[in-house]
Amino acid sequence: MRREPPKPGELAFVASDRPNAIEARAQLVAAYGDTPLEEAKYIVALGGDGTMLEVLRESMKHALPVYGINCGTIGFLMNPLGDVGDLPSRIGMADRATINPLLMTATGLDGSTHEAMAINEVALLRQTRQTARIAIRVNGDMRMEQLICDGVLLSTPAGSTAYNFSAHGPILPINANLLALTPISAFRPRRWRGALLPYDAEVSFEVLDPEFRTVSATADNVEVRDVVQVSCKVIRNKRMTLLFDHGTGLEERILREQFED
Repeated sequence: MRREPPKPGELAFVASDRPNAIEARAQLVAAYGDTPLEEAKYIVALGGDGTMLEVLRESMKHALPVYGINCGTIGFLMNPLGDVGDLPSRIGMADRATINPLLMTATGLDGSTHEAMAINEVALLRQTRQTARIAIRVNGDMRMEQLICDGVLLSTPAGSTAYNFSAHGPILPINANLLALTPISAFRPRRWRGALLPYDAEVSFEVLDPEFRTVSATADNVEVRDVVQVSCKVIRNKRMTLLFDHGTGLEERILREQFED
């Protein structure tokens, strides 16, 4: 749906520390000015997908849509820089995707508790040469008493084309009411390939023998080491809006990803 293009004073620009991102930000600020997040109507993120994930977490505080410009490598969540003069009209015509984050609550060996939001996935990974041994509960019910593996992850639809797909998990349509639970190099059960779970499922992981078989937990790029228990659930009342050039929205990108080599 076409909207009014943003006016001067409505754009906040955030860039990674890459030289090309800094240069692109300087061009855009010269053309449109730079507005504090508290006063802006849109955030323009310049960098790669990692930058976009960081900015999306920040956008939850301000309830602002985010338009990404790729100054990184893959840029799955980003748009091309294109003509600087076209930016307002591109934002006005952009396709929108609204997503929810996963809340990770991790308990460490020392009893400390850590919370972090994930947009793509929560992953548990072994920290040493020893395989991890992890029990899995879904909505309080034990579903797997012991998964012997390098790790396991829980992915949102938005993150299903990232680490989840590389671990041979399924790609989920962006509007799917599902989460992907995917093992990473499962040793036992050897043939277990994961599960599709309801979007509102609460998933808990218990690390077995955590002092000898140490495990870390990550919510995207936030890591907690030496965990004993991790729980995850979607937070529906927190929403993030991504903007994509018209005709190249997240739904289309995820569909296209399934047919590419």
